Amino acid sequence: MPSAQRTIVINRPIRDVFAFFAAPANDKRWRPHVKEIEAPDKIDPGTRIHQVVSGPGGRGIPADLEVTAFEVPDRYAFRVVAGPVRPLGELRFSREGNGTSVSFSLDAHLQGVKKLFMSRPVQSSMDAEMRALDTAKTILEAS
Repeated sequence: MPSAQRTIVINRPIRDVFAFFAAPANDKRWRPHVKEIEAPDKIDPGTRIHQVVSGPGGRGIPADLEVTAFEVPDRYAFRVVAGPVRPLGELRFSREGNGTSVSFSLDAHLQGVKKLFMSRPVQSSMDAEMRALDTAKTILEAS
């Protein structure tokens, strides 16, 4: 079962950090594989966010998600509802000194043929998501 988890500290107040990650428009700034993303202005549990991510050969893969938790400024969770793989994701935020600890986790339950053929590329994609936290940190700390 592909999964990934990472925690980083960003030297910005918790409300600023939560607002950055909870705004889908920012995803293209820190997640390089996001090709397109559209969301309503207000995010709540149940909100659907349309996104397309880069797949094999650079082709677009639908990866729409549904927000499952939106608890300002502590937690933002989602589940992917479109595409061949439908992971669950969660971002948790807590104060750490003068900054904010951000814990990001992704889990995908693959079965049958998908497990056999997709586990490695899905794990690679999840690992890239974790590395992308460094880009978010750089953006947030520079502003």
